[in-house]
Order: sequence, then C-alpha cells, then structure tokens
Amino acid sequence: MKCALIGLGMVSKTYADAIENSESVDLSLVHARSSDSRRAFLDAFPGLGAKEAASVEEIAASDVDFVIVTTPPNAREAIVRKLVAAGKPILMEKPVERTLEAATGLVTLCEEGGVPLGIVLQHRARPVVADLRARLDALGPLHMVEVNIPWWRPQAYYNEPGRGTYERDGGGVMISQAIHTMDLMLSLTGPVAEVNAMTATTAQHSMESEDFVTAGLRFAGGALGSLFATTASFPGRGETITLHCAKGSARLEAGMLEMHRHDGTSEMVGQAVTSGAGADPMAFTSDWHRWVIEDFAAALAEGRPPMVPGRAALEVHRLIAALERAGAEGRTVTVDEV
Repeated sequence: MKCALIGLGMVSKTYADAIENSESVDLSLVHARSSDSRRAFLDAFPGLGAKEAASVEEIAASDVDFVIVTTPPNAREAIVRKLVAAGKPILMEKPVERTLEAATGLVTLCEEGGVPLGIVLQHRARPVVADLRARLDALGPLHMVEVNIPWWRPQAYYNEPGRGTYERDGGGVMISQAIHTMDLMLSLTGPVAEVNAMTATTAQHSMESEDFVTAGLRFAGGALGSLFATTASFPGRGETITLHCAKGSARLEAGMLEMHRHDGTSEMVGQAVTSGAGADPMAFTSDWHRWVIEDFAAALAEGRPPMVPGRAALEVHRLIAALERAGAEGRTVTVDEV
C-alpha cells in the first residue's frame, strides 16, 4: 500500500525508518509547511523514493491509500477535515488532540465521514505485550495495579517553542509521555472508574504544564491501583506496569515480562529495550511503529478495525482529563463525569 506523511518533526525519522523496513507499505508523498523541511527529509531518506507535496490538498487528491499525520495536535483539525472530505484513511500520532472534547470531535468527524482512523500508541505493538495477554487469564482476577513512569527530559527539551504548553501540546507528562503506558494499562485492565491525583511542576523544569503526577485509581472491575509519572527523574528509567492478581503477579518493563505465581513458579519473557525514557526521546526501535503502520494497512485491506481505533484511544484521553480535574480540584473524580 502507498501512504503519505504529513508532519516532518522529531518523530518523522522513526516513521521513515519504519516504512523503509516495511515490505508492505511504501511512502509516496511527504508534506510539511516548510519547503526546507520537506527537502531536508527527502535528502535524508532517498531510499524511500518519496516525493514532495506542496499542500495537504495535493495529498488529498493523490492516489495514496492512507495518510499518516504527525503534526503537533494543535495543527490537526484542518488537515483531518481535508482528508476526510477526500475519503482518505488516517493514521495519526498520539495524542488525538489537546483535550478530550477536541479529540472526541476529530474521532466523530472521521466516523461520520466513513473514514477509518487509527492512533499510533505503539507500546501495544510490543511482542512481549502479546505474551502477557496470553498468560494473564491464568493469573486469575485482577486485584491491584502499579504503574511507574520515571522518565527524564532536560530543560532544553521544553525550551522548544510550544512544548509542554496547553495551546500546542494539551499538557505535559501525561498527554505527551505517560499516555503510552496509560493506554497500554487500560488495554490490559479495563476502564478506571474514579481517581484521586496530585499534579504539579517540579523545580526541575520551567514549563506551563505538569511534569509530575501521582494518583490513586479505582478500576471498574474493583481493583485498586497507583500511578506515578514524571519527566523529572534523572537519568530516566524504563516504565513499568505491574498487575497483581489472585494467583500471582506480572511485571512488564519495556520489552521484558516477569511473572511470579503463588505456586512458586516464575517466568521471564522478552528482552530489554530502550523506550525513550531518558534525555533522547527518540531512543527506541522503529519496529513498534512499523508494526502499527503495517497493521493499519492490513486492517484497510481486510475491512477490520486497526490496532488502536480512534474511538478506543479516547479512553486514555478520558483518564487524563479525570486526573487533570482531580489534581486541579483536590477531590475524587469519577471518570464518567469528564
């Protein structure tokens, strides 16, 4: 299948590597507002054989099978409207938009236009996640969840204009970094019913939004949980999800799965990988993106939903909105009220 790429910022190299290594997807067109950016990207990746598109309209009128959108979230609505009008399926970098309301609007726009929408939340594509899903039922009912995301970003990261602002990004650590782990958690645990939270900006950073959140979670299924996420934990360590069940526990850390059962048996699966936890936010393999892209292409060919449909991605947006409200108002917030 042929795709186009709109948005040639920091993450575009990951998409270029992913598509270059794909046997089922080719990149035909690329677009960014700056012609210099377009030419620099094409010069950096001549093996892709892609061509420059001067406008979104040119991509909308082309014969590409789908479009990948990686622009900052504040630049997406107009792009999505043009692509929906042209009937082009869209695979979009997280987050969907800056707020739950705006994200819901984009998802609804695509649904009403009959245009497939997938969201790149690539942590779901890690092979070790499939290993965990295959073993999870045998551990019995879920009782408790621990999520830790002790990441690091230097101040230079937030010095880029707009980064960590509500106007461009929609927030800080939750919507820009922790969203991956929180989405993966929800796909394993089911929905959260209510939250308590403290959100703040540490003295480590000068930025508009939060770089620190700690929260208590009550899941719809009855389990309890804790969440800690930050970009102020130098030098940055891998994120973990630990599920405590009736018959044992499962701990997921990037590419590794560690299981301990009450019968005394244990198991280690996978291999250690980096996930962008430290100063270099792009220090992770492009394979996860490649698998998401290839799944989206296959979903179009097979007429099925992609790995993370737009509507499904709203669940993590809803959780983030609940945590933001709980932190701002200092009270327990039910997720259904946001």
